[in-house]
Amino acid sequence: MLRLSLIAVFCLVSLTSAGSLFTQLPFNTANDLSKKWSWEDCGVDTDPVRIQSIEISPDPPSPGKALTVKVTGTANEVIEEGAIADVTVKLGLIKLLSKRFDVCEEARNANASVQCPVEKGQYVVVQTVDLPKEIPPAKFHVHVEGYTVDDEDLMCMDLTIDFTKGFSM
Repeated sequence: MLRLSLIAVFCLVSLTSAGSLFTQLPFNTANDLSKKWSWEDCGVDTDPVRIQSIEISPDPPSPGKALTVKVTGTANEVIEEGAIADVTVKLGLIKLLSKRFDVCEEARNANASVQCPVEKGQYVVVQTVDLPKEIPPAKFHVHVEGYTVDDEDLMCMDLTIDFTKGFSM
């Protein structure tokens, strides 16, 4: 149950960016060590989906509390049914999850404000999720690779969130 809750949280963040195509957490800079979380766009300039910013509230997030995520991104191509996202969640070297998700289906299931087909343009997506209070004190790494219906690169994102001691609760 705890594992599924954690996966749901990370997938929500990951899939909102890949799924509704723009729902990442507001991480200021990927290399800011004072932050308890960070994100990095690991894609290339020609990827159909580019994330400009992610904001979260509260920052830092707290286990057992609601987390609101605001993602701003751009679709440079139309994103059609059949787009997928491969999500990997790791705790250190231990792989907790490696799963393929249907991006459009996940957006529908989450009742996201952006639905397929996603037309070209800039989007701002806001989503709120309740974080489980049982999140263990650990540092999680999430890697998301998205692909179009034609199996072309769609987007890439790395996310790190640190729930170790000293994390605001």
